[in-house]
Amino acid sequence: MTDLYLVRHGETEWSKSGRHTSVTDLDLTDNGVEQAQRLHSRLDPADFGLILCSPRLRAQHTARLAGFGNFEVEEDLAEWNYGDYEGMTSVEIRKQHEGWRIWFNGCPGGETAEHIRERMTRVVKRVRDSGVDKAICFAHGHSIRTLALCWLDFPIIFGQSFPLNVATVSVLGKEKESWAVLRWNS
Repeated sequence: MTDLYLVRHGETEWSKSGRHTSVTDLDLTDNGVEQAQRLHSRLDPADFGLILCSPRLRAQHTARLAGFGNFEVEEDLAEWNYGDYEGMTSVEIRKQHEGWRIWFNGCPGGETAEHIRERMTRVVKRVRDSGVDKAICFAHGHSIRTLALCWLDFPIIFGQSFPLNVATVSVLGKEKESWAVLRWNS
């Protein structure tokens, strides 16, 4: 059984201000660099048989600063494509679309919930089929939350109940015979 460690990238200017960032390839702020460097003392790359990373700079920079320079880029770990909402905050989006929630409404010009679920399901399959004891993925807020839902086989709307801070570590695995969250947002 593989335990899957999930690491959200460190702070960027847009994550700091609450702007939705998918395809815009931002780097870490100085604070984000410090956050990622602190991960180095919490995680040992030698413990992981599979190391995957989003194609985005912010996730890759976080992985390298945490000591994981030997990662494989996994395109499926890219953030939810926000389409027309790229760079906007939830407050700004709700001025155009009252009551908007990504988990229910998706993003015009971007990805549907079904599409990101398909991508994250492929990642889950890859990790479970890997045969390693521990795997780790460096990615983004909504993609990691969706990945966790796929691991648990939960409906995507439950993503609203799994807040995720920058530069945090979460762990998925099994509790007896059930897929489980072993640690979240730590």
